[in-house]
Amino acid sequence: MSRLPVISGRECVRALERAGFYLKRQTGSHMVLRREEPFAQVVVPDHRAIIRHAALSVEEFVDLLT
Repeated sequence: MSRLPVISGRECVRALERAGFYLKRQTGSHMVLRREEPFAQVVVPDHRAIIRHAALSVEEFVDLLT
């Protein structure tokens, strides 16, 4: 089994849209996607919104992690 790559929430949404999902709604930094056939609903976090709401750049946030 291959390892999953590290991707952003938006990259995940793009991949799911290619699989037939559409954005139903977004609440805060969580995007809810839905597919009708076969029915499935997925919640994808968009954590870059958290960084944006904190008024930090990605670089500043990454520096805080180390």
